[in-house]
Amino acid sequence: MDKTLTIGFAFTGSYCTFSKIFPVLEEISKSAEVIPVFSNNSAETDTRFGSSAEFVERAEKVCGKKAITTIAEAEPIGPKKLIDALVIAPCTGNTIAKLANGIADTTVTLAAKSQLRNNRPVIIAVSTNDGLGANAVNIGRLLARKNIYLVPFGQDDCIEKENSVVADFKQIPATIAAALKKRQVQPVLIR
Repeated sequence: MDKTLTIGFAFTGSYCTFSKIFPVLEEISKSAEVIPVFSNNSAETDTRFGSSAEFVERAEKVCGKKAITTIAEAEPIGPKKLIDALVIAPCTGNTIAKLANGIADTTVTLAAKSQLRNNRPVIIAVSTNDGLGANAVNIGRLLARKNIYLVPFGQDDCIEKENSVVADFKQIPATIAAALKKRQVQPVLIR
């Protein structure tokens, strides 16, 4: 990647993975301009993993940009062609289901819709407890969609949470690079 690229980096509510996401955000911010985007829930909900305000503030500090936290702020992404690629990491099952079914009623889903209208890549790093259950069909739909690329993923705890899948977040930069060339990084399914 190079500094001429602008990457949207969207967080959704898989709060337990934020500690793994921030180092990747820091890495990407060194080689591209990054605009943080937060889903409504991730921008407003405090959890045992931390305060939403602290997460937003940390992302803004890393990126040197104000975070997009509302639908109104996300709307110009498409018309103004604000970003070259959108990363959704972590991407919850709820967001996956909405994207697979064309629902754009949150900050992140509207950002994705805005990006896709310009035939620009959306990179999804799944993190969901039902990826091999109810959401398997939605992940399948996204794999078949034009301009949507998945960060390689696999089961994170096949004994205790047999339907749970999570992306290998360290592969986000490689997935972005491939997506910008209209290629899906391989293999998609990992152990």
